[in-house]
Amino acid sequence: MFETVFADARHSMRRLANQRAYAPVAIFTLALGIGGTASTYGIARQLLLDPLPFANAPEVGIFWKKTDWTEEEYLFIRGRVPGFQQVALYRLRDATVRAGDGPARLVPGVTSSAELFDVLGARPLLGRGFQAGDDAPGAEPMAVLSFELWRDLGGAPSMIGSRVTLDGTARTVIGVMPRGFWFPDPSIRIWSPVTLNPQARSWNSTLVGRVAAGVDVRALSTPLEQLTAMLDERFDYPAQWDKTKDPHITPIRDDIAAGYEPAVLSTLGAMSLILLIACANVAALMLGQVEMRSVEFAVRSALGANRGRLIQPLVVEAIVIAIAAAGFGGALAWGGFAVIRNALPLGAWAESAAPDWRVFAAALTFAIVAALLVVLMPALSLYRRDPGRALGAARTAGIRSRGRLEGGLVIAEVALAVIVATGAALLARSVVKLYALDAGVRTDGVAVVDVLLGSGNRARLEQTINDLTRALGGLPGVRSVGAVQVLPLRGGGYNLGMRIEDRPDLKNLTTEYRVVTPGYLESLGMTLRQGRVFTDADRRDTQRVIVINEALAQQFFAGIDPLGRVLTDDAGPARVIGVIGNVAERRLTDAVPPVRYAAAAQMHWIDRPQSFVLRAAPGVDERSLLEPARGTIARLAPGAAVRQTNTMSLVLDKAIGPARQVVVLLLLMTAVALVLGAVGVYGVIAHFAARRRRDWAIRVALGLPGSRVIAQVVAHGALLVSAGIVVGVAGAAALTRLLSSLLYGVQEIDPVAFAAAGAALLGVGVLAALVPAWRAATVDPIVVLREP
Repeated sequence: MFETVFADARHSMRRLANQRAYAPVAIFTLALGIGGTASTYGIARQLLLDPLPFANAPEVGIFWKKTDWTEEEYLFIRGRVPGFQQVALYRLRDATVRAGDGPARLVPGVTSSAELFDVLGARPLLGRGFQAGDDAPGAEPMAVLSFELWRDLGGAPSMIGSRVTLDGTARTVIGVMPRGFWFPDPSIRIWSPVTLNPQARSWNSTLVGRVAAGVDVRALSTPLEQLTAMLDERFDYPAQWDKTKDPHITPIRDDIAAGYEPAVLSTLGAMSLILLIACANVAALMLGQVEMRSVEFAVRSALGANRGRLIQPLVVEAIVIAIAAAGFGGALAWGGFAVIRNALPLGAWAESAAPDWRVFAAALTFAIVAALLVVLMPALSLYRRDPGRALGAARTAGIRSRGRLEGGLVIAEVALAVIVATGAALLARSVVKLYALDAGVRTDGVAVVDVLLGSGNRARLEQTINDLTRALGGLPGVRSVGAVQVLPLRGGGYNLGMRIEDRPDLKNLTTEYRVVTPGYLESLGMTLRQGRVFTDADRRDTQRVIVINEALAQQFFAGIDPLGRVLTDDAGPARVIGVIGNVAERRLTDAVPPVRYAAAAQMHWIDRPQSFVLRAAPGVDERSLLEPARGTIARLAPGAAVRQTNTMSLVLDKAIGPARQVVVLLLLMTAVALVLGAVGVYGVIAHFAARRRRDWAIRVALGLPGSRVIAQVVAHGALLVSAGIVVGVAGAAALTRLLSSLLYGVQEIDPVAFAAAGAALLGVGVLAALVPAWRAATVDPIVVLREP
C-alpha cells in the first residue's frame, strides 16, 4: 500500500507541475480559505479556549452589578458571604509610575482588597502577593508588578523591597507576577491594595469571589438569596440600583469573553464558510480533471484496478494539493493574523494576541480536513462509474452523473455565500441604524485629549485644569475648550443621590452626575433648551448652580418650569439654571437617564482623570489640534500624563460597538465569497456548455438563434444559483442567531437583508454564466462538427 501511495504521490506531483492552470488555482483557492480560518481560529483559541492564567479559574465568578459595588457594602459582607470561600473587591485605575529618577509612565492598573490573589489562586514569581492587613488604614503603601512592567523597569530581582512612585505616592514593591499572568485583562501592569473605608459609598468597584469546595459557580441560588437578605437588612437602595434584585454570579471565563465572543465566533464562522466554498470550488475543478482523465481511468479499470485503486490517486492528489495549500495558507495566516486581530473589536486583547506554532498546526489540520472534503465528490463520481464500460464509451461515461454532482457543488457554494452575505447585510443595516441615532452632541470638529492629572489636593487640581483650559483655548484653530471627568458615549460615569426641595415624597432618588468646566457643553454642541450654561462667574464662593437634561426635567418637573428649582445632594443645595437636550452619556443605545451637570469650580472634589474637548474653528481639521494640545499639556503640567488623543468622531465609531468592525470583515469576506461563487458558477456552466457543445452546434446550424443558446445556458446557471439561494436563506435563518447580540434595530430574519443577499448572489451567478453562454452561442458549427 505504501509503495502505491508514494508512486501516486510522485505521479500527482509530476502531473500537477504540468497543469499550469489547475494546480495554481486549486492551491491558491484552498490557501485563501485555510489561511483566513487558521488565523481567526488562532485568535479565538487564545481568547476562548486557552486556560486562564490563574489556578482557581473554574471556581471564580463575578458578582452582579459589576463596577457598582461600594467599599461600605464590601466591608459589611466581608468574610461571611454564603457559598464563597473568599470574596475580593477591585477596580480599574490607570496610574503614573516612576522608578527612581526615571521618567513617569502611564500604566493600566488595579486597586483591590487584600484577598484578590488568593481568590484567583495566583502566586508571584518573586516576592509575595497581598496578605491580610495590607488594605487596612495606616498600612504601608505597596504594589505588585506585572512581569512586563518589572522587565521594563530593569528586571532586576533586587527590585523586591525597592520603592516606586505611584501617582505621587512612594510604594514598596512586594512582588512580581509570572510571565503571562493578567487580571482582569492583559493590559494591566500593576496591582496595589486599596485602603478600605467603611464610609466610602462611591459605586465604582467589582466583587469577585471563589466558591466553596464542591459548589458549582453557576448554581448559587440559595446562598445568593441569603446574601441579598443581608444586604436588604442593612442598605436602602434606589429602585434602579437595587442590588437585592436579580442576583447572579457570572463565571470568570464568561465575563472575560462576554464583550468579544460574538464578534470572534461570527468571524470564525464566516471564515469557515469561505473555506467550505473554496473546498467546493476545488472539488469542482477535480471533477473536471476526472472527466479529462476518463480514458485513463477506463484503461486502469480494464487492466483490473478496482474502485478503491481508482480513487486512491485522487485522494493522494487532493492531499498533495492540501499540503501545498497548507504551506501557503500558513504563511497567509501568520501574515494576516495581525490584520484580523486589529480588525476585530478585541480591546486590551489586541496587544496580547500573537501568532505561534499552533497557527501552522491549525493550517495543516484545516488542510487535511479540506483535502477529505475536496476529494469526496470526485471519489463518488468514480465510485458510481461502471468499471466494465468499454473504452470507446469512457469519454461520455458518467456525464449526467458528473453534471448532477457539479450542480450540487454550485448549489452548496451559493448557499454558503448567501449565509455570509446575509450576515454582512444584517450587520450593515444595524450599523446604519446605530449611526442614525441622535447622540445629543456634535461629533464633527471636536478633538479629545484624555489626561490623568498629577497628584495634589483639590485646589491644585482645579488650578491645573484652569491653566490647561486657558492654554488650550489659545491654540491656533481652537474655538472653545471644556473639560469633563467622563466623556459621553463611553459607557461610564457617576450616579449620585439627590433630594428635590418641596418634594419630600420622592426618596432615594439618584441621577447621572457630570462635573464640567465652562465651555464644555458648548464645545460638544449640546443644545440649550432653557436658561443658561455655566460661565466663569460660577465660582466656589457663589451660589451652587446646576444644569439638567430634558429627561430629568420631564421626569420630575413635568408641566412645571424647572428653572430656579433647588436640588440637594451631599455637596449641598444647587439651583437649576438651565436645561439641555438629552445626551447619550453612557452607551449610545441606552435609554436616556436623568442627568445633572455641575460646575467643577463649585465641587468639593475633582477627579484626576479628565477629558479636554477642543472645538475646532470653521475650516480647521480637528486632528491637527491633537499634537499641539499634547505638547501644551506636557509643557504646562509635567506631572500629568496624556492617556490618549482622539476625535469625537472616532469616539462615536467606537460607541457603535463591535458590529462596526465585524461588518467590515464580513463585507470583505462576502466579496471573497462572491468571487469564489462566481468562479464556481463559471466553471460548472463552462463544463455544462462544453459537454453540449456539439448539440449547440447542430442546433445553431439548423437555425437556432444564438440568443436562445445564451438564454438556455444562463437559465441553467440561474436555476442552480436560485436553488442555492433557497438553501442558503434557510441556513442563514438558522445561523444568524449567532449575530443577535451584535444587531440593533434589525430582526435576525430581516427581509431586506435576506433579499439583498439573494439578489447579489443571483446577479453574480448570472454574470458568471454569461461568459460560457456567449462562447456556446458564438461557436462555429462547422469547426465543432469536424472535431473527432
